[in-house]
Amino acid sequence: MAVTLEDAPWLGWILVKALMRFAFMVANNLVAISSYICYVIILQPLRLLDSKRFWYIEGIMYKWLLGMVASWGWYAGYTVMEWGDDIKAVSQDEAVMLVNHQATGDVCTLMMCLQDKGLVVAQMMWLMDHIFKYTNFGIVSLIHGDFFIRQGKSHRDQQLLLLKKHLEKNYRSRDRKWIVLFPEGGFLRKRRETSQAFAKKNNLPFLTHVTLPRIGATNIILSALVARQENGSPAGGDAKELGSKSKGLQWIIDTTIAYPKAEPIDIQTWILGYRKPTITHVHYRIFPIKDVPLETDGLADWLYQRFIEKEELLSHFYETGAFPPPKGHNEAVSREMTLSNMWIFLIQSFAFLSGYMWYNIIQYFYHCLF
Repeated sequence: MAVTLEDAPWLGWILVKALMRFAFMVANNLVAISSYICYVIILQPLRLLDSKRFWYIEGIMYKWLLGMVASWGWYAGYTVMEWGDDIKAVSQDEAVMLVNHQATGDVCTLMMCLQDKGLVVAQMMWLMDHIFKYTNFGIVSLIHGDFFIRQGKSHRDQQLLLLKKHLEKNYRSRDRKWIVLFPEGGFLRKRRETSQAFAKKNNLPFLTHVTLPRIGATNIILSALVARQENGSPAGGDAKELGSKSKGLQWIIDTTIAYPKAEPIDIQTWILGYRKPTITHVHYRIFPIKDVPLETDGLADWLYQRFIEKEELLSHFYETGAFPPPKGHNEAVSREMTLSNMWIFLIQSFAFLSGYMWYNIIQYFYHCLF
């Protein structure tokens, strides 16, 4: 598309703004991540004396770091509208989020919309592709105890075994409550063709807006974390009594992310902010764990049904611009998610002041030693 003289000032401003945002992101990462690592190192004696308190403090810093990432999108005008069940009602219970996956911006969107859900972000464990281990945020996720999973048939059995061991070692010892999982095992654009071929071969529904989920990781999580009653049935919550405090995993939160015109946001857009302000829509549906079959075949059918429902939700959204109302209701109610500008200012100030403090401390000891 040709650029006219009238467009030149606007494009110039977009470029300058993108460069300024990128420079701020680099500085933000340098001070925040390095300060996080320094605090974790200095708090190691507390980890030995009071592990629970250590992981609580680490979780708070982790939440602040994710809040900084959320703020990059927030100030670019990328906001979130929430639909369906109110997940704040189960924020203190153990839960698994099953999320459709379209682009890298899905992760940023969740980082934003979960910030106002109490300590959910602080006590959350992410399951993400192993490539994220080698990003700037990889060291933080390694310390926090997130799990990096390698995709592909040749790695599948080994990765599931590693996931089981990881959950047994890190989930409850670090007081984790929520797990974020993308069951499709990859981005929609990369998996759609393969998924549709699999569906045709196995007489399953033909899906366009989502792909058929993979079962392995969900099966491992439920097997490892769902508490059992004496009769072997899962001890979970009751959909009518969200205040119940049963031990173990209690809820599955079926989470559907929708972008206007089916145009997802990627991490580059989130950082550089060159796309016009966009409202991303997130739909939640809460299922008590006692209603979820735990045997492999039953779980597979249950998961397939959830993604068939996601397909219907997204089809309705792309046609009307809104999610359909719940059964028994005439209209769907949306809730605008907001971030506190004062809170963002405070955590960013703390990050930059901490970076300055640690720089001076390290510089002092360097001069003393050399």
